[in-house]
Amino acid sequence: MKVADIVEKLGLEICCGTAGINREIKGGYTSDLLSDVMGNAQEGNLWVTLQTHKNVMAIASLKELSAVILVKGYKPEEDTVTESEAEGIPILSTTKQTFEITGEIYELLKQK
Repeated sequence: MKVADIVEKLGLEICCGTAGINREIKGGYTSDLLSDVMGNAQEGNLWVTLQTHKNVMAIASLKELSAVILVKGYKPEEDTVTESEAEGIPILSTTKQTFEITGEIYELLKQK
């Protein structure tokens, strides 16, 4: 499944990083603690978080994540947008709560 598929199926907003919209998704990781994501997320994971600052992109790039999904209607900060565009890693947004969107992503990935 590609990032574009998740965007379409879950009605996510693409905030930035559209060059990476066709990245392959291999799994997911949900956490707001950057050190936790750095230590445990896997390459190709979608990362679900409420963190909006540019360090999110440093971790996403380091771990080679497929995309970042911001919850509760959060949007990336301006410098985060710049990093997302430079790295080609999409930042997506949803108004849903973390628990809800994580469950929906899990169900979609389970079907593939």
